[in-house]
Amino acid sequence: MEAEFSIESVENQHEANSPQKAHSGQRCNAPTSTLELPASTRCMIIIPELRWKIFQLVQDTPTDSMGNKTLLALALTCKSFSGLALDLLWQNMDSFEPLIRCLPRSLWEWEGQKLVLRRVMTFDDWSIFCKYNYRVHSLRTNRILMVAGTEIWRAFSCPPFPLPLLPNLMSLTWDPVATDIFLYIWLFVTPKLTRLNIATHTFGPSEHSVLSFISMLCPSVSHFSFSSFADSEDTSTALQCWSHLTSVTTNRVSEAAILHLFKLPSLRVLKFHLPPTPMSVDTTKLLRDSVLCALEELTIGCSSLVPIDAFFEGLFIAPKLICFNISGGVESAQVLPALISCVPDACAHNSLEQIRLFIADRSADHKTSIRIAVFKPLFAFHHLRKLNFEAYQHYVVRWDDSVLLQMARAWPLLEELHLNKYGHSSHGVAPNAFISLLQHCPRLVSVAIIMNWSTIDGHEISPDVPYQGFAHKALSQAFFGSPRIRHPARIAAFISAIAPGLGLIVSWVGGSRDHSNFGKYCIRWKVVQDLVKSFSMVREQGRRLTLVAGEGVNDRGIEGPHNHVGIAHPVQESENGDADIGGDVEFMRIVGMRAIQSMCLVMKTGMRNFNHHADQFSGPFVNRRNGL
Repeated sequence: MEAEFSIESVENQHEANSPQKAHSGQRCNAPTSTLELPASTRCMIIIPELRWKIFQLVQDTPTDSMGNKTLLALALTCKSFSGLALDLLWQNMDSFEPLIRCLPRSLWEWEGQKLVLRRVMTFDDWSIFCKYNYRVHSLRTNRILMVAGTEIWRAFSCPPFPLPLLPNLMSLTWDPVATDIFLYIWLFVTPKLTRLNIATHTFGPSEHSVLSFISMLCPSVSHFSFSSFADSEDTSTALQCWSHLTSVTTNRVSEAAILHLFKLPSLRVLKFHLPPTPMSVDTTKLLRDSVLCALEELTIGCSSLVPIDAFFEGLFIAPKLICFNISGGVESAQVLPALISCVPDACAHNSLEQIRLFIADRSADHKTSIRIAVFKPLFAFHHLRKLNFEAYQHYVVRWDDSVLLQMARAWPLLEELHLNKYGHSSHGVAPNAFISLLQHCPRLVSVAIIMNWSTIDGHEISPDVPYQGFAHKALSQAFFGSPRIRHPARIAAFISAIAPGLGLIVSWVGGSRDHSNFGKYCIRWKVVQDLVKSFSMVREQGRRLTLVAGEGVNDRGIEGPHNHVGIAHPVQESENGDADIGGDVEFMRIVGMRAIQSMCLVMKTGMRNFNHHADQFSGPFVNRRNGL
């Protein structure tokens, strides 16, 4: 944002641009009464809230720069516009740089990518600065945009008025790239501050002192976020000074700080790290008496699952989202069932909607098997919408058809199911289990599942509608692990029939890149995704032709030769285990030869491109007898 103008220039120019100016070019006197002005103008003058709302709409244009230019033009129009327009222009700043650049050009200059001062700041310079500083309500010192050097911060440390530099600041994000700049955060500390986000590489005694100083001068902080790479980071002292917190994101804190946080009735979001050792018995007893009535999100990090298991013992909360971040611990697989079992005892069954569990045990040198049956205790949460479990390459999820069916029945509102989204497992579920999941969870949008594609890949595409014409319209993305397939057209035909809206298919990523045939299978799955889109387009053409013909469709959908329609219970495969796609004979007769020819043309084109890319690998892997 270019802000190199002064308030004087705005005030001097507003009359020159006034619509009251005479045709002769001479300045006219303003109307003696507002009654002489148009009705719309009178409303703008009398109701400042109306002007503020209109200017906000101008600022919220799709292109931010265009909104700022319009506000600047409004500020140059008249006195009644300039104040509100400038307030909005300066309200939210992504850098301290514009406040420096609004000062006379003789004061500062660019030295490489840094702003430096050319002379000493005078009282006139400070007077210009004071015409803008009180308008700033939010300041972000992004490390990428941090162009002010230490010299400038020193110069602004001694203003001819009481600190802070921005007296009306309510939100501060302090993320300096240089460690010696962190301490200058005290220049912006105001009693009005409610949001404080701090990030630093180091956190020693000096940083501890500054943070404690901030907590005493800013009693109204409600949103606090702190991150650091230092092992000595501990924000406990500052946290215990704030009693109006609604959102807290930090790393390690003391037991006293945890007790303080769990007694705050206003706390809605809490993200913190537990100490590596279990808490004392006294602290655990006191936590049992704490009730976080407003808590909606709880994220707990730890180096092991053991302290988390002990932390939840006897605790009862009612969040909508709960997340566990485990950074290590070779015993994670053994403790995981106990942790999952304690969640239903600690969380209200009718409130929890999202569960996230991430294990980053990169030090393991062996594969650890985790059965999906360990998630059975979570079936108590019938309002669950999202379940995410990620355990990286050292953990393998063992899938089970019957357990997946139980999941589907227990979570009818499920929207996202990710169990080791980028993992691989040789224990996949059958297509029947996958279809049952889709039938019982009509809101499912994203799924990560390992399937056994052999029954589909090993048979020709059948002319019969698969699974009595069932189609899940909500599913938009799927993660299928690293399955090996031979016939992309058969897989694509199956997917496009049961999930016609599937736009993103992710397969053979992450740890599977080390596989010797990674390139070959990756290309095959790319062909699957392209064919799914093509098949869906052709199917839509056929549907429209049917509607034009005025027959073949009733209120239940397109019927097959045996009058079957989609049903909402687990279905069985055909006698020979095929998983097919296509229209029945009656449907094809209605659609006509035009749709059949279009589908054949699309399949031929897709497979021709696929074979072209696959020539670099050993031998053809597409069955030419398909007529493609």
